[in-house]
Amino acid sequence: PSLVSTTEGSHLAAHWLEMSAEGTYDYDIRIVQSNDGGRSWSDPFTIHTDGIAAEHGFVSLLPLGDGRVFASWLDGRKTKSDVSADKAIHQHGTGSMTLRSATFDHSGRLYDEAELDSRVCECCQTSAALTTEGPIVVYRDRSEREVRDIAMVRKVGGQWTEPKVIYEDNWLIYGCPVNGPVARTSGSNVAVAWFAMRDSIPEVKVIFSKDNGEEFGNPFLLDLGDPMGRVDLLWLDDNHVGVTWLEKVGDKGILYLRQVHLNGHLSEPYEIAEMNLSRRSGFPRVTDHGADLVVAWTDVDSVTRIKTVKLKM
Repeated sequence: PSLVSTTEGSHLAAHWLEMSAEGTYDYDIRIVQSNDGGRSWSDPFTIHTDGIAAEHGFVSLLPLGDGRVFASWLDGRKTKSDVSADKAIHQHGTGSMTLRSATFDHSGRLYDEAELDSRVCECCQTSAALTTEGPIVVYRDRSEREVRDIAMVRKVGGQWTEPKVIYEDNWLIYGCPVNGPVARTSGSNVAVAWFAMRDSIPEVKVIFSKDNGEEFGNPFLLDLGDPMGRVDLLWLDDNHVGVTWLEKVGDKGILYLRQVHLNGHLSEPYEIAEMNLSRRSGFPRVTDHGADLVVAWTDVDSVTRIKTVKLKM
């Protein structure tokens, strides 16, 4: 699930996934809104209008500043087009996962539902950010020969651009790594962090654009040699970002944070916490609170719980 607050302050929007049929991957995206700071909530509505029992998820919600909220998600309606009813319960078809988007207003009215990319990686997180020209969505693409590099689409002048790979890692992988990118903006500056396996070597990278994502420079390598990915990032000021990722150190996982300047200068890595390496430990998240950073992650031990830490930057 996720929760966003719009510029109106008291307006909140939240999403979760809800099973829609018997199939393992049959679930819908449900949205609720609050106009009083969370004291009361609207009835839920579904963001996609296909009505097909298929996979819909990996959602990014983004306030647009005009009272509307933008959503991007992975949409599996085409994966069910060639699967018989008796097989559809437990598997995808051979149709492609797509990337779609829509916006909605305070009342739940939907606008501008669109297909942004007709073939993408099946289960890597999407990420959306707002530039001075409009939304940008980054995600893991999927070529016909199974190269799964990070791509983007941008809305410029009211129109979506064609999908474009941000950087060619040429990661050939015959399945989804479940390890998506993160994009954040500061004015016309865009930062994207991601995990890839270039020449079978795991890497965590960050890349910058100074023109709303029209062009990107060369990426900067952040990891310590054996990363697991699961990245997040935020802008610390107009020239620096902070990037978090999970690194394998011996037989344990360490959650690190590193500051990166637009020119590529790296701070020393800061060790935040020890983490379990299993997928149950999830994807850590970082945000700012005044002059501090707050990092949250899932602690997997005899009891599963959410832990947080506050960092003075």
